[in-house]
This record gives sequence, C-alpha cells and structure tokens, in this order.
Amino acid sequence: MNGMGDGDGNGMGSMTMTPPSSFMPMSTGNHGHGMMMHMTFFWGKDTLVIFPGWPGNAGIGMYLLSIFVVLIMAALAEALSAISNRFSQSDKTASNAVTLTAIHALRMGVAYLVMLAVMSFNVGVFLAALVGHAIGFFLGRSGFFHSYRAGDLEAHTTTNK
Repeated sequence: MNGMGDGDGNGMGSMTMTPPSSFMPMSTGNHGHGMMMHMTFFWGKDTLVIFPGWPGNAGIGMYLLSIFVVLIMAALAEALSAISNRFSQSDKTASNAVTLTAIHALRMGVAYLVMLAVMSFNVGVFLAALVGHAIGFFLGRSGFFHSYRAGDLEAHTTTNK
C-alpha cells in the first residue's frame, strides 16, 4: 500500500474534506424552477412549508399566510389538548371514550403538521409555531380563564371579605 497516503496511516493522502452544504436542491414539481431545502435555520420568505410549492416564491403575502396558518394550527393543537383534558374528566362511557380517542387523533395529526412545518427550518415558521402554542396554552390550559361554578364563586367571595 505504498503511495496511498502521506505517512499518517489514514490513507487519505492530501485530500481535504469540504464541509457539507447547509441546503440541498429541491424540485417543486413540473414548474421548471426549483427551490433550496435548507438544513439549518434561515430567515427569508422563499421557503416551502408542508406542501410542495407552498408558499414557495409566491411573495410576502403567501409567506405571511403560511405563518398565520402555522400559528393557528399550533394554537389548535393546544386547544384540542385542553378539550381532551376537560373531556376526560367526564363520565367514563363508551361514547365518551370514542370521542376522546377522535379528539386525540385529531390533536396528534395537527401537532405532526406543525412539526413538519417547523422542519422547513424557517425562523418565521418556527416562531409562529412557538407563539401559537403559547397562545393556545394561555387561552386553553393556563387556568387564567378558569370558569367558576356557582358554589366556587360564593366560596371565593366569602373567604376574601
């Protein structure tokens, strides 16, 4: 194996390794123009979110719409979680179990779509998902809008006099 290296025993000679690119070319179908699929976080309105070609190079309006859709889906995932928690505390009947299972399946489907959107590595999409989850948690599960039953309200007012 003489001549296969520079004496350091790795057999690579004087070859240098180039670092991997942070994006890779991606075709968007039969439209004749491709986009780059980023493999690291980036800022920019030209991105693909969940579906091929959407929003793509359609402009700032479609990008903002995709940001809004991701925000709403993340908030919906949290709202479905709150509904599931409240629903699970009701009577344990077969119909309630089927309904709870359907709510869970829908929540997981929406959560996976949000995850796929975040995998676009676009910072705006990532922030929209975070804000959506925060809004959904605040509105549905934080307890800030806790509804008092009649007896709870009377007990609360008599102890705070």
